[in-house]
Amino acid sequence: MELEVRHLRVLCAIADTGSLHKAARELGMAQPSLSTQLRRIEQTLGGQLFVRARTGCRATPLGHEVLSRARPLVDGLAALVTETRAAAARASSGRRLRIGATASRALPGWLRRLRARAPRTEPTLQMDVSANSLLRMVASGRLDMAFVHEVEGSPLRVPPGLCLRVLVEREPQFVTLAPDHPATARREVPLTDLAGERWMVDSTVDGEWNALCRVLRAAGLEPDMLHGDYLTAYSLAAIGEVVTVSQPTAHPRPDLAIRPLRGDPIGVRLLLAARTEDELDSVFVELADAYWEAAQQSPVYRDWLERSGAPGVPRPPGADGAHVAREGSRGGPQRRAAGAPSVSVLDGRRLAVRREEASR
Repeated sequence: MELEVRHLRVLCAIADTGSLHKAARELGMAQPSLSTQLRRIEQTLGGQLFVRARTGCRATPLGHEVLSRARPLVDGLAALVTETRAAAARASSGRRLRIGATASRALPGWLRRLRARAPRTEPTLQMDVSANSLLRMVASGRLDMAFVHEVEGSPLRVPPGLCLRVLVEREPQFVTLAPDHPATARREVPLTDLAGERWMVDSTVDGEWNALCRVLRAAGLEPDMLHGDYLTAYSLAAIGEVVTVSQPTAHPRPDLAIRPLRGDPIGVRLLLAARTEDELDSVFVELADAYWEAAQQSPVYRDWLERSGAPGVPRPPGADGAHVAREGSRGGPQRRAAGAPSVSVLDGRRLAVRREEASR
C-alpha cells in the first residue's frame, strides 16, 4: 500500500475530531471502512498512530510526527483546489451563486430576494444537517457561502480563512408536542412538565444531541432519548409518542403545538460564512430580511419576541444605528461598532448595514 493524499486526510480528520465515528461522518465513510483504512495506514508506516479508547482517539508520539508533516500537504492541496476553482469561477460568465445551509424557514424568502435582485445570477442550494461539513465546503471552494447554526455549548470548527457574520446571536429553541398535551395550556413550558416524556433528536445535527442531554441533566431529568430525523420526530410528536425541539420560526400546524421553554435553556447562533467580506455584504441584507419575515409569520415566536421586549418585528429596512457583528475564523468578535451591543434576537432591527445608503 502506498500512501496517498486521501490517507493523509483520514489521519487529519481523526486527529481533528478525536473520534473514528465523527471522522467517518465528516469524510462520508462508514466507520468500519475508516477503521480498516487506519489499520492499513499504520501497517504501511510501521507503527500505531492513534490510541483508541472509550473516550475517543488521541495521537501517539509517532502519530504527532506524521500529522506535523501531513497537515501542510493536505492544507496546501486544499488551497490549490480552492484558488483554482475561484479562478475558474471568475473566468466564467453567469456563474451561479452556490449556497449551503442547514434547515431554516428563512431559506425560501432569501432565495426569492436574491433572484429578484439579480435574475442572471441564479442561486443554487445545498442542504446538509452538518454545519461543520458546509463550512469545509465553503473553505474548499465547493460552495460560495453557507448559512448555518451553531448549537450553544458545541462550537463549530471553522476552517482558517473563513469570514463569519452573525445573523442572530442567540435564537431560542422551542419544544414541539401533541396539541392535546397538558403542557400546551402554558404559555411557556418548564422542562419539569416534560419529565416523563421521551425525546427524539436528530443526532446527525452537529451538537444537538449533546446540548439537549446537558440541558435535561441540568434540570435533573434523565428521559428516554431516541435518535431520529425531524420529519419522523414531528410525526411521532403529533400522536403523543415523543416531544422534540424545533426552531422558533417553524410554521404552525394543526396537528402540533409549539411552545417556548421556560428560561430558554436551549439556544443556537445563526451565522453566515463566506471566504470574503464582500461576499457576505452581497447577500446579508436579503438573508436578514428573510429571517425576520419568517419570524413574523410564526405566531408563537412573534409573541415571544414581543414579550421579550424586541421592538419592531420584522426588522424595518434602513433601521437607524444598524451594525453588523463580524467574526474571524476562530469565532471571536473581530469588528463591532463602538459602543454597540452584541447582535441578538432582541435587537434584530440592527442586524445589517443597508447597501442602499452606499449605492446612492
